[in-house]
Amino acid sequence: MRLSKSRYTAGLQCHKRLYLLVHQPELAALPDEGAQARFDQGIAVGRLARNMFQAGVLVEADHTELSKALAQTSSLVADGNIPAIFEATFHHESVLVRVDVLERREEGRRWRLIEVKSSANLKDHYLPDVAIQQFVLERLGFKMDPCLMVLNREYVYSGRTYDLNGLFKIIELTFETESLVKDAPREIQAQLRMLSKDAVPEIEPGPQCSSPYPCEFFDLCNKPLSPDHVSCLPRISKSKLERLAELSVTSIRDIPAGFPLTEPQQHAYASALSGKAWFSKDLREVVGGLTYPVCFMDFETLGPALPRFAGMHPFDQIPFQWSVHVLRDPGNELEHYDFLAEDASDPRAAFLQSLLPVLGNTGHIVVYNRSFESRVLASLADYLPEYKTVVSGLQQRLWDLWPVIKSHTYHIDYGGSFSLKSVLPALLPEMSYEGMGVSDGDQAGVVWDAMIHGRLSKDEKKKAKEDLLAYCGQDTLAMVRLLEVAAAAHG
Repeated sequence: MRLSKSRYTAGLQCHKRLYLLVHQPELAALPDEGAQARFDQGIAVGRLARNMFQAGVLVEADHTELSKALAQTSSLVADGNIPAIFEATFHHESVLVRVDVLERREEGRRWRLIEVKSSANLKDHYLPDVAIQQFVLERLGFKMDPCLMVLNREYVYSGRTYDLNGLFKIIELTFETESLVKDAPREIQAQLRMLSKDAVPEIEPGPQCSSPYPCEFFDLCNKPLSPDHVSCLPRISKSKLERLAELSVTSIRDIPAGFPLTEPQQHAYASALSGKAWFSKDLREVVGGLTYPVCFMDFETLGPALPRFAGMHPFDQIPFQWSVHVLRDPGNELEHYDFLAEDASDPRAAFLQSLLPVLGNTGHIVVYNRSFESRVLASLADYLPEYKTVVSGLQQRLWDLWPVIKSHTYHIDYGGSFSLKSVLPALLPEMSYEGMGVSDGDQAGVVWDAMIHGRLSKDEKKKAKEDLLAYCGQDTLAMVRLLEVAAAAHG
């Protein structure tokens, strides 16, 4: 039985996850499009990071050629003319690690171990990843300086060649990993003992199912809950859940009279009993304050780790699509407008310039989660400063439907979530996102990226365009219909 650095960190998250990865990997869910895109992005960032180390040499043997990889690494370590080794492979007792970058320092007397992450900052769960590599190399006699290489969020791309010294930053981790290296032998033995057993560890579902990484076996351990399960109560605390468990209460409908519930939880309780939506008494007054013409607006964006266009930072959002439904006056016919960038050129100017005439100069602009659209507009104004005043006016006109839905409505089928994807089918079952070719924002970004970079056939590209337009249009039409429900509601 052998541990790798990925297995080791999986075991730190949950022993059951590690056991299943080793013994029953066929039960793992396949990564969705978003997860696969993030994985591919991480590979691209890692490869680019190697260019920071001139004359560095890659250990080309992969995980299927372990003996060859170990031999290649040994030869490169012994060659004092090699300044850096990529994917250096080491094995100590039952642990195998591959190091992103192993940089020779002080004429080979010390080495710098560099873990590359597609991130803009140090996160706590990166430390064990570095520590297990440090542990193995130090046990093999290396003197190590452990480091993390991440992207520099302050870096501004010129639009030409990346300045790697500005794009990347290296964080020294000597003190941060010290205790984790000392703890490694104990944890390694605990994981190996667990893996040697015949039965899957019995571990109750909990935060470890999704943090720090989504578990591949989430659905295996977390059976679907009905929307009326007590854990779906809005902002339900762990202590309240424990008290309800002691009372053997699993359904919101069975919560005993007098049990302390917050006001939103009381609304969920009322909806569970009636089977109908709850609306506040002043909801109609709130939505009645909208100024016409009312525009219902939604953006789709992609936030690549590596900036693509001049003036952008790592992880800056590229706005590539918008949809706007316009209602000039109550009772008027609804108008729809949209924009979708269809090639790999910078879409930002066309995005904003096509949007402005549709929004006009007066009336509220309804969005779902105002902070997102406002940030995108602000980034566009930074790129196109001649539009700063106009954009500022748009930001002042934004009217956020999300807090209105959250404070003034509840339906048991929300399942504790106030996202548009949860609220819409609960209040308007005929408008579910289920079955759509694109059904969430992450997927929209992945599909658009494939479309503009020629990874789709002609027919696939046509369908991708149709799916993207349908999805973004559904988001804005959803807000129109939700406002109609709110305007007709009786608290």
